[in-house]
Amino acid sequence: MLRFFTDTDTDITPEVAAKYNCSLISMPYSIDGKNIFPYVDFKEFDFHAFYDQLRSGVLPTTSAVSEEQYIEYFEPVFAAGDDILYVHFSAAMSASFAAMDRALARLKEKYPERKFYGIDTKGITTISYAMVIEVGEMLKAGKTPEEIVAWADENVDRFAMYFFVDDLKFFKHSGRVSGLAATMGTLLGVRPIINMNSEGKMVSCGKERGRQKAIERLLAYVDELGDDPGAHPIYIGHSDYPEVAEEIARLLKEKYGPATDITIVPVNPTAGSHCGPNGVGVCFRSTRR
Repeated sequence: MLRFFTDTDTDITPEVAAKYNCSLISMPYSIDGKNIFPYVDFKEFDFHAFYDQLRSGVLPTTSAVSEEQYIEYFEPVFAAGDDILYVHFSAAMSASFAAMDRALARLKEKYPERKFYGIDTKGITTISYAMVIEVGEMLKAGKTPEEIVAWADENVDRFAMYFFVDDLKFFKHSGRVSGLAATMGTLLGVRPIINMNSEGKMVSCGKERGRQKAIERLLAYVDELGDDPGAHPIYIGHSDYPEVAEEIARLLKEKYGPATDITIVPVNPTAGSHCGPNGVGVCFRSTRR
């Protein structure tokens, strides 16, 4: 049999995971020196309360999952005679995956007959969420792991994600966005537009003055790069910015029709520790990233 895994940095909640018989690997963040593991240390993510903490001045940090923790997740599955398919957030963004590779090397020696299929979404949060859902649907339809990996090889770079945040201090603190330094200290109200590139990294790709102009830029990317946007699901991720997420959804439905499949997804706390509150982005099927 095959066991399906993802991690909490893909924004998948236990409720969504249950629909696809998917196991969650919890990616930790730390507040005041205390590590917190999503959906292990709490059952539901109160995103408004979390992002209000950040608004009040809290600056969380994040850390990698250890080799031993991966062993704890994976060994019981291999010991039961099952294989693993793991759809995860970008390996380019965390040292967790070097630890995972070491854990798998140890487990392969112990369980040489077992197979591990890894799919790197080359993204985080909403863009990864979209791909986990696609894979979950393929598994429900009876696709084999080999077929799914082949699909991923062809399609991962055909999911695009563009977003902005109102306050850059969290990205400045985390240092996770390439090219962002040039925008620091610019005029008040300038919002860099950030995307996930084909290397699986966050990159500043432009800037707009004012929230409305930034929203218009996101919509322009959907129009310019989208692969028939009205025919594929569109996902809107936000870090406690529901009113802007709803506005973007309304504008997309005006553009592509009221039947356009749009899902609004709160950004998980581990990734949210890097982007901070009042961020919003759009993920869509695209011709390229």
